[in-house]
Amino acid sequence: MKLYFVRHGKAQTADGSIPDHDRQLTTDGAARMQTEARVMARLGIKPDRIYSSPRVRALQTAEIIGKAVKTPVEIREEVNFDFDMSAVKALTQGLANEAEIMFVGHNPSMEVVLHQLTGADVMMKVGSLARVDTSTPNSAQHGYLIWLIAPRVFDALAK
Repeated sequence: MKLYFVRHGKAQTADGSIPDHDRQLTTDGAARMQTEARVMARLGIKPDRIYSSPRVRALQTAEIIGKAVKTPVEIREEVNFDFDMSAVKALTQGLANEAEIMFVGHNPSMEVVLHQLTGADVMMKVGSLARVDTSTPNSAQHGYLIWLIAPRVFDALAK
């Protein structure tokens, strides 16, 4: 199984003037996610499912990606701030070994889950994308970090 982990794009500042749940992508954040989504499509990334946190910035990120890769987005509370290994297991249970699943959410939970899956210490900057392949059939308990793409790499790949 291929698992993709996306940290949402650059969002409005958390200064207390907007409830955290409602913080949107900035104009620059949305534009960068458009670029990243086009690169994902060119790379042939086509997840069978995209699960997004319900927070606005994550949902906007997921919808930009979903449109580019032609995959509908499903809002799931499990991908919110408390995203963890039990959520990965629950959301992948019963899926084919060949399934490709994308999670769009937040830090620090994205980094924690990646570490628990792979043992790797990674830094998920806003807009980062990681791919993990699971090591055993029907299991999202252990995997291998195949790659991590930082936003600046997406910019270079877009040219």
